Amino acid sequence: MRRILLIITVLLLAAPAVPAATVAGPVKIGVILPITGPAAPYGEAALQGIRLAHEHQPTVLGRPVKLLVADNRSDKIESSSAANRLIQRDKVAVIIGPLSSSTTMAAGPVAEKAGVPLVTGWATNPVVTRGKKYVFRTCFIDPFQGRVAANFALRDLGAKTAAMLIDNSRDYSVGLAAFFQRAFVAGGGKIVIKSLYGAHDQDFSAQLGAIKSKNPDVIYLPGYFPQLPLIIRQAREMGLKQPFLGGDAAQADEVLKIGGQAVEGLMLTTHFDESGATTAAGKRYAAAYRAKHKKAPDAMGALGYDTYMIVLAAIAKAGSLQADKIVAALEATQGFAGVCGMTNIHGHDAVKPAVILKVKDGKYVYVTTVEP
Repeated sequence: MRRILLIITVLLLAAPAVPAATVAGPVKIGVILPITGPAAPYGEAALQGIRLAHEHQPTVLGRPVKLLVADNRSDKIESSSAANRLIQRDKVAVIIGPLSSSTTMAAGPVAEKAGVPLVTGWATNPVVTRGKKYVFRTCFIDPFQGRVAANFALRDLGAKTAAMLIDNSRDYSVGLAAFFQRAFVAGGGKIVIKSLYGAHDQDFSAQLGAIKSKNPDVIYLPGYFPQLPLIIRQAREMGLKQPFLGGDAAQADEVLKIGGQAVEGLMLTTHFDESGATTAAGKRYAAAYRAKHKKAPDAMGALGYDTYMIVLAAIAKAGSLQADKIVAALEATQGFAGVCGMTNIHGHDAVKPAVILKVKDGKYVYVTTVEP
């Protein structure tokens, strides 16, 4: 018996140690995106970027990262519920998302109350992070985006007058329009008309007729699809020839598919284009994305990639999954050379470049990069 015990002891001592990652378990990161519903193409694009980042860096603190994806269907209530489930049931360390400003403003308070860091890569309305300790963003904010668009309209397009067509059901559209107006008027321009529509509208003839009567030099349309390309199609059918200028939500394959020839010439402010990639990370990402998906990378995916990498960098710097330490590391993020350029976090918001694109021959074509 003593000999058998001795043999067992020797075998146990010779056996390989169980990796710390297996003992500790995975680092759980929740992801809230619209996988179904009207904004699903945006969500799928964002998720592609996150998953590619996960492939490139699948571990942190010596432990595997586990992504837990929750579908919020672009709905505020679903966003709040998804945040609750990820925090209470799944015990995630960090949440990435949601995508839109409205849904992030619904999920943010849940994370704030629970003391769990939430980092959105796409919600640009400044209210998203205001007064929050645990809510961050890795995209630029609308005061900057609106100013970039207004200056482009004034200087590059030579516009002296502008019309605005605003989706009054979305905080994103309302906020971005307000910041465009402020900068456009400050630069010497004049807003000749503001027209409103809803997220489910299909007929825009009344709004476009009123805009046509004012004959503006440019039409600012900070909207989403499917309304955005439908509006431009109807505008062209009604004889409006003015250039349209949109925000980052105008960059989606569906805009090109739905809009067709009508959206030729559409210009927009956004976060990334491979032709304007200024970092090694941006060039590597573009090549990897093309190899994997057989198409050009877009801003939604690029932001998803950067957000995941910024979150992992903060966890690594924190050296633990303690929320307050991760928050401190996120707040200290400076000089992060990501896919979308150099990112610095100030006041829980990202300061980074904007890109201007133009639709030409059925594709988004790089125009220029504007530094903050």
